Formats: sequence, structure tokens, C-alpha cells
Amino acid sequence: MTSVQTHDDSSRPAAKDLEIPRLGEATHPCPVPARVERRVDAGDRVLLDTTVGGIRRYVEAGEMPPSFEAAGPRDRVFFDPVDLSCGILTCGGLCPGLNNVVRAIVLELHYAYGVRRILGFRYGYAGLARGSIHQPIALTPSLVENLHEQGGTMLGSSRGPQDVGGMVDTLVERGLGALFVLGGDGGLHGADEIAAEVERRRLPISVIGIPKTIDNDLQWTTRSFGFATAVEAARDVISTAHVEARAAWNGIGLVKLMGRHSGFIAAHAALASSDVNFCLVPEVPFSLGGRKGFLAELERRLAEKRHAVVVVAEGAGQDLVAGSGPEQRDASGNLKLKDVGLFLREKIAAHFAGRGLEATIRYFDPSYTIRSQPAGAIDAEYCLALGHHAVHAALSGRTRMIVGSWNTRFVHVPIGLAIGKRRQVDPLGEDWQRVLESTGQPASMVG
Repeated sequence: MTSVQTHDDSSRPAAKDLEIPRLGEATHPCPVPARVERRVDAGDRVLLDTTVGGIRRYVEAGEMPPSFEAAGPRDRVFFDPVDLSCGILTCGGLCPGLNNVVRAIVLELHYAYGVRRILGFRYGYAGLARGSIHQPIALTPSLVENLHEQGGTMLGSSRGPQDVGGMVDTLVERGLGALFVLGGDGGLHGADEIAAEVERRRLPISVIGIPKTIDNDLQWTTRSFGFATAVEAARDVISTAHVEARAAWNGIGLVKLMGRHSGFIAAHAALASSDVNFCLVPEVPFSLGGRKGFLAELERRLAEKRHAVVVVAEGAGQDLVAGSGPEQRDASGNLKLKDVGLFLREKIAAHFAGRGLEATIRYFDPSYTIRSQPAGAIDAEYCLALGHHAVHAALSGRTRMIVGSWNTRFVHVPIGLAIGKRRQVDPLGEDWQRVLESTGQPASMVG
């Protein structure tokens, strides 16, 4: 499951922007047997753009096209694993696969590299803060043995920033050489700040991010873990909504899904279902009223088929939702969204009542159910690979980066590049065109 990603020249990174910082020269032999995993050398890089048009201009200019460093074990590592201590934390909202990645990191550190001291910091950055009341957990293979079967995160999570200097002090006091951060945009911003402070102090501490955002809105990685499971679970809810809608005269199944600023879950769940008639996402504005507005289109659909399924991402139509009170933000500084699902339910009911038409609305909001699920098969495999590659990167002395996937390979992406701009559904892109064809909804519902 991928989403086509396009970038204009102004946003395309140069080759120098793709280089990964290192703590120093790697002098220790890698303990991972070569027969188990293929070694990666300096020349193993993954092209940023594999299209002929994208590469031609570099070839014509006599330049090497931009490329990502390939992920994987190196011949030599920076840290002596016997003396290395590592930390892991999870931050932000819950997401399928968090426990899988934690388990993968612990087992890879222990069995592949021989690292024996691994600390799990409780409740995100709050557990790493100076003087935290949350004491870290000693993570061992026996403790995480069955962790991949559970949803949520055994380490707990939280939102909101902490004092960067205090968190680095904790890393030093605990004698840690590597920190693994499982987080989305906010969590990775925090990881980048920690890495910058570590660099300022010239400390030999690696900071590696694993991209966790159920909305799949990080740049320069094909997908983040948890997304595939979320789409699968959302499809099941849509199926239920479809059954309910078909069972009633003028039945409407209304499903609100996650997607604050990016509608990937809604779009891909609609494609996976093929029973969705309207998919509303933040990237594509729509009107309620008017001859071409959403309500008129919904009425036309019911007049023809007598049932409809509507999927709306939580960030869609925020300009339409009633109530213009002061903005409210969560602990991470994210704007608290107005509830577009309840808003649409009320507006749809009022529209049909005002027209003297019968309509039965079944409303579904499965957000917390979806995000707390255990990882599905696709995500479980993906999480295992992300955890392994994060360990390889940290042990080799790389830092201030995330492990991502690009052009069918796992790659190293600078944190700053991953969080520099939010990834969104392209209204002119291939995926959204398939959504329009699948649902049959108009390309525009404005006016």
C-alpha cells in the first residue's frame, strides 16, 4: 500500500541535504554474521527519483542524481556493543505497531549485537526529563517476548515538549550511547532538538527516529508504520456502515476517520472498500449548500440508489464547522479540531428534514478503536524491518535520522528532511483520481 508522492523542483532536496551525520569513524568489527544479512557499503544508495525525466537533468548537467543512503548493517560499527547502553521511548498518539518496533529493537540489540543494557523510558519525553517521576524499565528479551501481540505501547506515551538540556543530561547520567525515538512530526521534532544539543556538546550519542504517524503524513518515506493496519480496520467499519445504509430507506452510513491534515486513511480505506460514495478529505474543499454542494449531491445519490456511504477525515471541512471560539491546542501545540463528523450528521439530518424527505443516518467514529489495535500482518513485517534497520544505523554511529522506505528499499533520511513539510493527498494525483472514479463523486463539490 503506497501513495504516489510528487515534488516540484523547489521542494526537491539536493544531494547534500540527504547526507546523514555520523558520530565518528567506525572501527569495531560488526558482530552480525555476513551470511545472515547482506552488508551495505558506502556506494549502496537509493535514487530519490527513478523516472527518466527526473534523472535526465542531472545527467545532462554531469551531476550525480540525489540519492538516499541505503539502510542495513555495515562492516564496521562505531560502538563497542559490550559497553553500549541504549534507550527507547514512544511519544504522541497510539498507533498499531508501537510494541512491535520496541520488541524488534530490543531483540536485535540483544541477539545480533550483544547489547545487554536497554532502558525503556516511560510516557515519552516526560520519562526522559530531568527529575522525572517515571523510572525507566530494563528491557530484556523475556520481557518483550509476546509484546508484538498487543496493541498500544508498553512504555506509555505522552504529548508535549520537555526541556532539551534536561533530557540530554538524563542520557549522560544514564550512560546511554543511543536513543531510539518512535514518534510522528512532534516526536521527531523533539528527537531533532535532542540530537542538535548532543552535537553542540560533542557527545557520542546516536539519536535514531522510527516514523510513527498513523496519518502517513511524513515526507520522503513511502509509508509510516500503523497506516496499513488503520486502513484495514477502517475498511471493516465502512463495510458495517454499508450494511446499515442498505438496510434502511434513504440509509446513510457516515464514518469519521483519522486524518488531521492529510486524508490518506480516508482515501485508501475508500479505495480498499469500493463501497464508499463520498470521501471528504482536508486537501479537497467542499461546500454544504448550493446546487453542486455536498448535500445536493448526497440527495441526488439517494434519489437514485436509496443508500449512501460517506467517509470523512477528521480534518476535512473545518472551515464549515459552526463555532468560531478561540483556538485551543493540545500539549504538543496541535490545533484541536472541531468535530466534523457530528457536524455533518446534524447538517445532513436538518437538510433532509427541511426537504420533507425521510433519511436514516448511522454514524461511526472508530478512531480510538483503530489506533489501539495490534499491528496487522503487513505492518508487523514492516515494523520488524524498521526496528532492525534502526539498530544497524545506531550501531554504525549514524545519528539525527529516521529509517524510512523509498523506491522499494529501506533508507536513511535526515530528520529535518522528514519533518520539513507535511505530506498530503495530491488532489491532482493518481490516488485521488482513483478515489473519484471509485466513489463516483464529482471532482468538485463547491458552490
